[in-house]
Amino acid sequence: VFLATANQEGQPYIQHRGGPAGFLRVLDERTIGFADFAGNRQYITQGNLSENPKAHLFLIDYAHRRRIKVWGVARVVEGDDGLLRRLMPSGYAARPEQVVLFTVTAWDVNCPQHIPMRLEAAEVQAALDARDQRITALEAEVAQLRAMAPGVRG
Repeated sequence: VFLATANQEGQPYIQHRGGPAGFLRVLDERTIGFADFAGNRQYITQGNLSENPKAHLFLIDYAHRRRIKVWGVARVVEGDDGLLRRLMPSGYAARPEQVVLFTVTAWDVNCPQHIPMRLEAAEVQAALDARDQRITALEAEVAQLRAMAPGVRG
C-alpha cells in the first residue's frame, strides 16, 4: 500500500508501507490499521500526520490489475502493545515501531486500464515448481510406457 500525507503547508509525501499479505487489517466499518515497521528512519509520514491528519491510501493489486483509492484521516499510535500485537502479522520477521490507524471517509475503485500485470516472485516460483514436478511425473510415465512397449518410439 502507498500512504500519502501532506504537512501543514500542503507539501505532499508518499511512502510505500508493506508487509505480508493481510498486514493491512480492517478493524471496523470505518477503520483500517497496520503495524508500521522500522524503515528509513526519516519519520516524514509521522511528522506530517502530527501537523495534518488528512491522508490517502493507494492500493494496487498488480496480479489482478485492480487498484483502490481510500481517503481519510490517519494517526500514529505509539506504546499500545496490545494493539501492536493484534496488528503484527504472525511469523513476520520485522521490527514494528508503532501502529497507524486510518479512518476512512471515502473510497473508490480505479479503472484497471494501464496497470501492468506483475506477479509475486514466490507465486511464480510455486508455479514453476509445480510445472517441474508435472514434467518429472510425465517423463517417468513416458519411460514406463516405453518399457512396456519396447518397439514404440515417439
